[in-house]
Amino acid sequence: MSEADYTEVFSSFIGEAGDLIPILQKIQSKEGFISPESIRRISHFLKMSENEVYGVATFYAQFRFTRPGRHSIKVCLGTACHVQGGQVISETLERDLGIYAGQTTPDGRFDMQRVACLGCCSLAPVIQIDDHIHSKVASTQLGEKLGNYE
Repeated sequence: MSEADYTEVFSSFIGEAGDLIPILQKIQSKEGFISPESIRRISHFLKMSENEVYGVATFYAQFRFTRPGRHSIKVCLGTACHVQGGQVISETLERDLGIYAGQTTPDGRFDMQRVACLGCCSLAPVIQIDDHIHSKVASTQLGEKLGNYE
């Protein structure tokens, strides 16, 4: 983010500790993630330590600390998906993409997350790529499914 972006974000706050979560939300909305530079700037603006800012941000699952990929993959590991092979799908994706859950591929094409439930239990196992749900996924189909996303 540019200096002007930070100025714009901070302009609607008075600089109190209670502003932390809304500031984190605004920055993530603009940048797509919370960068180390953002942590430093928030720390300075709120007169808090970087550790305090980071500690609060890491407590909430809504905040990410790596740049998102062009396409986001969510692997459901809820009970139904787990029983139907969700863990195998997750491990296959990690191996094929060369990343672990919470990371982004070096080319910026995909990021991957494990989620507790996508609410599609009767379609298990499922993955979500961007806004598209893929149901009854087999690990052997993953390459083909990912090939549809550039």
